[in-house]
Amino acid sequence: MSFPEMRMRRLRQSPAVRGLVRETSLEPRQLVLPMFVREGLTEQVAIGSMPGVVQHSIDSLRSAAVEAAEAGVGGVMLFGVPAVRDARGSGADDPRGILNVATEALAAEVGDALVVQTDLCLDEFTDHGHCGVLAADPSSSSGIRVDNDATLERYAAMALAQARAGSQLLGLSGMMDGQVAVVRAALDAEGFTDTLLLAYAAKYASAFYGPFREAVDSQLTGDRRTYQLDPGNRREGVREALVDEAEGADIVMVKPAMSFLDVLREVRDAVRIPVWAYQVSGEYAMIEAAAANGWIDRRGAVLESLLSIRRAGADAVLTYWATEAARWLRD
Repeated sequence: MSFPEMRMRRLRQSPAVRGLVRETSLEPRQLVLPMFVREGLTEQVAIGSMPGVVQHSIDSLRSAAVEAAEAGVGGVMLFGVPAVRDARGSGADDPRGILNVATEALAAEVGDALVVQTDLCLDEFTDHGHCGVLAADPSSSSGIRVDNDATLERYAAMALAQARAGSQLLGLSGMMDGQVAVVRAALDAEGFTDTLLLAYAAKYASAFYGPFREAVDSQLTGDRRTYQLDPGNRREGVREALVDEAEGADIVMVKPAMSFLDVLREVRDAVRIPVWAYQVSGEYAMIEAAAANGWIDRRGAVLESLLSIRRAGADAVLTYWATEAARWLRD
């Protein structure tokens, strides 16, 4: 058979044949919806830099979670926005704090239909916006540093509060050394042996987090480069994932997704546990802005971006399009 004949054969393939030989699939169950719930709201509030995404009240959160479950989404990841913050992030492990109250509400509403997950980090709850407890450090340019070990104590308390509230999976996003081992030990000691740990293993200090800061009303000044990864370091991301796996993580995360697909592929090849990726706020905002200007096809770009993350090795994707994309896929 000549080359032109082979080429024509490929061009004549039917949609059914193309579907049969497709190497990578995208399914609703592989999508996780990040959700923001803000203390004191009676109705949802739009987030300007993330069109279509909102800060929820407890009632609107319930409704949106039910919609996600009905669409077939695999899980929801909750982020809390408290009314009051302090240096230790006291609201993070308060049983009546906004994140734990919201977790209780969703566990009761949709806990049998999808996986209720919670972000385990102090940044939303601290008045300085960092992911941990601060300590004086005269040797640093800012005069302060994040105290890794003191922060781990707070993470353990936060983990227990979230597990008691009904969270099925804790997203350890703070990037503190030893966080997986400490949280796993605290949970096991209290009998929460079935609570899963998602370790944000390769979380890079990225420019693409900007809109998220608005979503959680971040109080951050400066940056998090002393504890998040340097975007130039591919091998370091793989090493972090291997360490988290050894400490007892059930799943490891690469974040952001689209600008770190090479890291995602290598992490997938290196570990034996599931690997997820987070399609972050800046990725979402770019596609929404381009589509709003008529520069790209919105639905096509959304689905292609998600497929590319799956193709690179992600077993599941955190995405703000989760419910909408799930509906498209089911339709």
